[in-house]
Amino acid sequence: MKTVKAYSFARYGGPEVLIPVEIPVPELLPEEVLIRVAAIGINPSDVKNLSGHFGTSLPRIPGRDYAGTIVAGAGREGEAVWGSGPGFGVTRDGAFVEYLRLPSSWVAKKPSSLSMEAAAAVGVPYLTAWSALVIAGNLAPEETVLIVGAAGAVGRASIEIARWRRARVIAASRSATVLAGTDSLVAAGDPDWPRRVLALTEGQGVDLALDTIGGAFFEPCLKTLRPGGRQVAIASNPPDVSFNLVDFYHGAKRLIGVDSMALRGEEIARMMEELRHGFEEKRLTAPSVSIWPFGSAREALSAAREKPGKKQVLVFDLPGSEKAPLRR
Repeated sequence: MKTVKAYSFARYGGPEVLIPVEIPVPELLPEEVLIRVAAIGINPSDVKNLSGHFGTSLPRIPGRDYAGTIVAGAGREGEAVWGSGPGFGVTRDGAFVEYLRLPSSWVAKKPSSLSMEAAAAVGVPYLTAWSALVIAGNLAPEETVLIVGAAGAVGRASIEIARWRRARVIAASRSATVLAGTDSLVAAGDPDWPRRVLALTEGQGVDLALDTIGGAFFEPCLKTLRPGGRQVAIASNPPDVSFNLVDFYHGAKRLIGVDSMALRGEEIARMMEELRHGFEEKRLTAPSVSIWPFGSAREALSAAREKPGKKQVLVFDLPGSEKAPLRR
C-alpha cells in the first residue's frame, strides 16, 4: 500500500508532541479532488491546537491553511488551488500532509500572481477578516472602521480589505509599528485611546469596530461606536467581559460575533474566490513568510510560537534539509 508523509499529535503540549507518520494515500469518492500539497501556512491557532486549547480529539493531523495542485478528481487535474477547511486540524484531519482529499466544492483556484508559499500564508487571517468586515460587518464605502489589534495577522489583513472596500481606517495597536494603509493610528496602550478615536471622528464615533483582542479592550471598543454603530468580536482573552448595558441600548449599538472555525467548506471556497480577485488585481498583498522544509515542522511551530508576527510556512520538495528557514 502506498503511503504519504504527514504529521500527527496524540497528546497535548508544545511543538515536541508533533510526530512524523506515514498514512495511506487517500482514495477519492465522487466529486472529490486529491491535492498534492506544496505549502502549509502555520497560524497561531495551530500552536494553540497542539496545547489543547480547542479540546481536539486525538490523534489528529493539524494544520488549517494550504496551497497545492489537484492531481486527480472532478475533472480539475493540474489546477493550482489554495484555501482552508472547516474544522481543519480540530474536528477533522488538517493540512500537515503530503496529499489532501477534499470535496471539490470546498476548493478554490489559487491566484496566479502568488507563489505557493505566499498563497499558503493567506487563509485564516484573510478569511477571518473578510468574514468580520464584509459578511458580518457589512462594511460600506466611505464608512469609518476601527481595527483594534491592527498589528496582528488578522488586523493587517483587515486593513487591506477595508482599504479595498474604500473605507476610512483607524488602527489601534499596542505596537508602535507604522501600519501601511491606515488613515490614523492610535496607541492602544494609552488608557484614553477611545477618546482619541472619537476626536478623529469629530466626536461622532466609528461606523464599525473590529475587536481582534477582546478582554480589557472589549468595552473601550464599544465606546468608540457612533449611534447605531456595530462591533464585531472575534476573540476574547479572558473570555468574560462586562459593559454598560444602558449606554449600549441607548446608543442602538450592535454586537456581532464571528467564529472562523465554524465556517463551512463551501463558504470558505466562496470567500477564497473573492480574495483571489483582490490579489490578482493587486488590491491585496500576501504577508512576508519564513519558509521551512516539511521535515522541520516542529522548528517551524516553535518559531510561530516565539515570533507570532512572522508567518511560518512549511514546504515540500525544496533542496536540502536545513533546520533553519530556507528563505526569509
